[in-house]
Amino acid sequence: MASTDLSTRQLRAFVALVDLPNFTRAAQACHLSQPAFSTLIRALEQEVGTRLFDRNTRSVQLTPEGHLFEASARRLLADVERAIGDLGDHVERRKGRVHVAALPSLAAGWLPALFSDFHAQWPGIELALSDQLSDACIDLVRGGQADFALAAAASRAADSAELRLRVLCTDRFHLVCPADHPLATEPRLTLRKLQPFAFIHMTRNSSVRQALEVALHPLAMNTVLEVEQLATVMGMVEAGLGISVVPTLTLYQFRRETIAIRPLPLPQLTRRIYLVQRREGSLSAAAQGLHDMVVERLGSLSI
Repeated sequence: MASTDLSTRQLRAFVALVDLPNFTRAAQACHLSQPAFSTLIRALEQEVGTRLFDRNTRSVQLTPEGHLFEASARRLLADVERAIGDLGDHVERRKGRVHVAALPSLAAGWLPALFSDFHAQWPGIELALSDQLSDACIDLVRGGQADFALAAAASRAADSAELRLRVLCTDRFHLVCPADHPLATEPRLTLRKLQPFAFIHMTRNSSVRQALEVALHPLAMNTVLEVEQLATVMGMVEAGLGISVVPTLTLYQFRRETIAIRPLPLPQLTRRIYLVQRREGSLSAAAQGLHDMVVERLGSLSI
C-alpha cells in the first residue's frame, strides 16, 4: 500500500527529473550529488508504491503512472511554495491585517498620525479600527475580533484572567469654558469653584464621566446636559450653554478662539489609558508591529 509521507525534497527531485530527463543534470539542478538524488527518487517511488520512471543507460522517461503523478506533484509543490511565500509576506509585514479598538478621542485625535506612519512603512497591511467606548473596546478584544484595545475604564478587564492590561499613560483633565466665562480668568481653579456653573456632562458609561465622578464625590455638578460625543460637548460649550471638564487627549477638539482651556491642578482627577490584549496567544507580526509603535509613542507621550 502506498504511503502519503511525501516530502517537498522528493517532489522537487521528481519534477527536476521530469524537466531534465538525466540523473546527472537533475541532481545538479537540485544541488545534490547523483547518489543522493537517486536515493530521493527511489524513496519517492517506494512511498507511492510504483515506478515513476523507466531508465536505462541511454534515457529516462516517465512511466504511465509517472505521467499520472506529474500534474499532482507540480500542484503540490506550487501550493507549498505559495503557502510559504504567503507566510513570509505576513512575517515580513508585506501582508496582514490589524484590528484595533480604541476610545473615540484617541481614534480621532491621536491614532490618525500613527496609522498614517504605520501605513507608509507597511502599505500592504490592512488596518481596521473600532472607535468605541471602553467597555465595548474590551469586549472586542475578549471576543477575539480586535487584536488589542486602547481603553480607559479598566474595571471590566482588571479581574479577567483572559486579558492582560498595560498602563500606557495617565491623562490629566482641563476645564473648557467660553472664552468670556468668569472661570476663564479665575486665578486658582478648584472643583468647588466649578460647581455653581451649568455643566455639560458626558454619559455615565464614558471613561471621562467615570473619572470625574470618582474625583467629584461627594460633590454633584450643576448638570444641564448629558451627551455622548465630545464634539457635542465642544459645540454646547462654544454656544455658552455650560462648562465642562475633559482629558488632555481630547483637547484637539476644543482648540479654538471662542473656548478657554484651563488645566485643573487636581492630582486625584486623572484617567489612565490602558493597552488591553488577550493573555493567551501571540499577536500576528502585523499586529505586533502596530502594538510596538503604539507602546513607544503613547507610552512616551507627555500629557
